[in-house]
Amino acid sequence: MTAAITSEFRKFFTTRLWWGMAIGVFLAGAAFAALFALLDPTPEMTGGVDVPNLSNVSRVSSVYTGGLSVSYLLTLSIGIMTIGSEYRHKTITSTFLATPRRVKVMVAKVVSLIGIGAFYGIVSLVGAVGVGASIIAARGFSPFPSSSIWRTLALSLLVLAVWALIGLGAGILIPNQVAALLISIGLAWIIEPLVGFLIGAQSWGKGIAPYFPSNLTTAVLDTGSAAGSTFTPLAWWAAALVLTGYAAVMTLIGSVLTVRRDVS
Repeated sequence: MTAAITSEFRKFFTTRLWWGMAIGVFLAGAAFAALFALLDPTPEMTGGVDVPNLSNVSRVSSVYTGGLSVSYLLTLSIGIMTIGSEYRHKTITSTFLATPRRVKVMVAKVVSLIGIGAFYGIVSLVGAVGVGASIIAARGFSPFPSSSIWRTLALSLLVLAVWALIGLGAGILIPNQVAALLISIGLAWIIEPLVGFLIGAQSWGKGIAPYFPSNLTTAVLDTGSAAGSTFTPLAWWAAALVLTGYAAVMTLIGSVLTVRRDVS
């Protein structure tokens, strides 16, 4: 098993993809942290909602996690390409020949994606905390007003790992890698958040909207309800469990299909 996991890490970190993604994740974390730390929205900009200043824990958390709105799409893409590139470049056959037990291969991919997701979470936090904390301190506020900030930072690693696993499942369910990337990113970035917002605006949908992946991600990070939100998000721990459940279901379905699918 160790050899299979090492092989999966080697497949990823011996390509130029890893450092290109790392640069993107770092810059996203730093850019959003600077934006959220410098911007002081007025009620007119936020639909009449007063945004707290940087002494508020949720506001500081949003500074450090703002870049995850881009980073989770990148780890979603990594999850898709982890399996999609194998089918696209016909290397899946040699992978299964080198490790005949397909279950072991899938476990190795899952473990490696968890590690890769956590790695990019650290990269994002280096950029976000480095830039965000400096600006917050320069503006006369405490960069870490509560110990709960550290919990949010740790959970951001979980969020990126979970989205990588969701990507793995999507990459198996949609065999064409390009189609999987376009469909998954379109759903995760535009369609799903929009549908979740529209459903949450309905009286009958207030109990459903919190269970949409994008809303679960926000709840896990505990950055407060978005301006204009009409529903109550889940507690951070409940959201973490449900989001992890999504990843577990996607991974399980994908693994079963991979174990049974003819790759010749």
